[in-house]
Amino acid sequence: MMMIYTQQKKLNTVISDFKKAGKSIGFVPTMGALHNGHLSLMKKALEENDVVVVSIFVNPTQFNNPKDLEKYPRTLEADVEKIATISKDILVYSPEISDIYGTNVSSDFFDFHGLDRVMEGAFRPGHFDGVGTVVKKLFEIVTPTKAYFGQKDYQQLLIVKKMVEITQLPVEIIGCPIVRNADGLALSSRNQLLSEYMQRKATFIYKILQEVKELFITKNIIEINEYVTKAFTDDKDFELEYFTIAEADTLQTATAKEIGKRYRAFIAVYAEGVRLIDNMEL
Repeated sequence: MMMIYTQQKKLNTVISDFKKAGKSIGFVPTMGALHNGHLSLMKKALEENDVVVVSIFVNPTQFNNPKDLEKYPRTLEADVEKIATISKDILVYSPEISDIYGTNVSSDFFDFHGLDRVMEGAFRPGHFDGVGTVVKKLFEIVTPTKAYFGQKDYQQLLIVKKMVEITQLPVEIIGCPIVRNADGLALSSRNQLLSEYMQRKATFIYKILQEVKELFITKNIIEINEYVTKAFTDDKDFELEYFTIAEADTLQTATAKEIGKRYRAFIAVYAEGVRLIDNMEL
C-alpha cells in the first residue's frame, strides 16, 4: 500500500524518523501527469538513496498564462499507479495549494544572475521566480539529501542549482538525461494534449536538433539560425517561438563559437496550440 501524504506536517514526522535513523532522502518534484521521464528520475533516486519522496503538485505561481494552468493535466490516480510500478515504498506528497503557500499564493524574488532572463524567462515573465519559490518550499518540507531533475528543462535545472547556491540549502541537485520516445520526441506531460498525428509529426523537432548538432561542426551560428527558422517557416503545422544556441553554463546567447566553451541548442515550438520545448548538447 503506497503512502500518500496531503499535509506537510504528517510527511515531516515520517521524514524526521528516517533522518534520525541516518537514512538518506532522495526527492523527485513533479507536477504530475507522469511519464517514463519522471519514472527514470525515480529509479535513479532509488539507486542512490535509502528513501524516496515524489511530490505531485501543479504549482500556480509558475504559470504566467492562466489558461495553461487550467489546461495542465491532473491525473493523480494514474500517477500513483505508475509510481507503484517502480516501488510501492516511495512516499507521495500531493498537497493542496494552501498546504504549500498558506494564504499567500505569491512568488519570492530571486537574483538568478541573468539565467532567468533568456529563452523561457523571456517568453514567460515571472516563471522562474515561481519555480524557485515552490522548489525552495518543497526542499524545506522534504529536506532531501539529493533532488533529481530532467535535462529536458535544462534552464530550470540551472535555475534550481542557482537557487540552492543562493539559499545555501543542504541538497545536492542531480541532472538526469532527457528521455525520448522511440521516434525521438522528448517525453513531456504536455504531449498528452497532442493528437496522435501530431505526436508522430512532432518528432520533427528532434530531427532538427540532430541536424543542428551536425551543422555545428562546419557552419557558423548565424547560418544555423537561418536554417532552423526556414525549416519551421516551411512547415505550417508548427510555430517556432524561439531557437537559440547558448553557452551551456551561463545560457547567454552565442553568436560565434569559442574554443573551450560548451554549447547547447534550445528550442520552443507550438504544435496544435501546445507548447513543446527541447534542447541538445552540441
